[in-house]
Amino acid sequence: MLRSHQHSAYFEPWLEFQQPIVRQLAFAVASPNLLLHAPAELQLKHAFELHTNVEWQQHFENYLPRLRQLDRASAELENFLQQLKSTRLGLRFEYLLYFWLLDQDYHPYQLLGHSIQKIEGAKTRGELDFLLLNQDSKCIEHWEVALKYYLAEGNFLLQQWFGLNRNDTLAKKLRHFTEKQFQFTDALGYNIERRVAVMKGQLYLPDHPNISAIETIAPWINLQRRVGLWGTSIPTQSFYRLQRHEWLCPNATATALPAKWWTDGLYYQPERQQFYMYRHPNLLLPGRSQLNNI
Repeated sequence: MLRSHQHSAYFEPWLEFQQPIVRQLAFAVASPNLLLHAPAELQLKHAFELHTNVEWQQHFENYLPRLRQLDRASAELENFLQQLKSTRLGLRFEYLLYFWLLDQDYHPYQLLGHSIQKIEGAKTRGELDFLLLNQDSKCIEHWEVALKYYLAEGNFLLQQWFGLNRNDTLAKKLRHFTEKQFQFTDALGYNIERRVAVMKGQLYLPDHPNISAIETIAPWINLQRRVGLWGTSIPTQSFYRLQRHEWLCPNATATALPAKWWTDGLYYQPERQQFYMYRHPNLLLPGRSQLNNI
């Protein structure tokens, strides 16, 4: 099992909360991005930034009183998420950030718009997730958010990170950011001055990986956050299978017994806080997918 790159302690403050939905909100705010910066091999058509680990830690510290309040009484947050008509985790993650951004007493952002469609004539050119005024810098910011789970293969090159559907790759997502999602210069009558990708979730390395390779070949990977494992064999340690919403953050207490029958999905070992993505080998072939779109 993967050991050498794991830190003795991570910044994972979402684990202190008891309510599952509040743990998920704390993860959405506090978790670092998957990447430290855009990979050098990515050709940037429209440049974008990623927040630093320190920025997300500061956002969490500012939001901590509110999170503790919600952990005592989470009805407001639960009611807010009931407006979701989709079960997709990516949309749930977006709405958790939406809830946080609406709480304007805890951060410097004024929310100007959410899910803003850009239409020219009868054609929709695209949609902006969030348009914000940063009241500290006075800049208008365009944020695109994504919750992603990518599994590394080969030598961890950019094109060798695959999503749950193998047609979804990290390289393709980053190209979509720079070519499509960040193409706009204005929205709602505001000139966009800063473009920011909020890309969270989890990365998975093959069991017994070459850690020096990932640090050398992929220095853009954020190793200040917990990285999971993936494989096609069943570990000898005791894992249980996580429910769909627990992919954001496992509940405070185990939601299942240790797995005896393994199916494709995400498993968790709470003693080591180890995540393991089990993949059936037949479903690693091109064009095959073993899990629904998250």
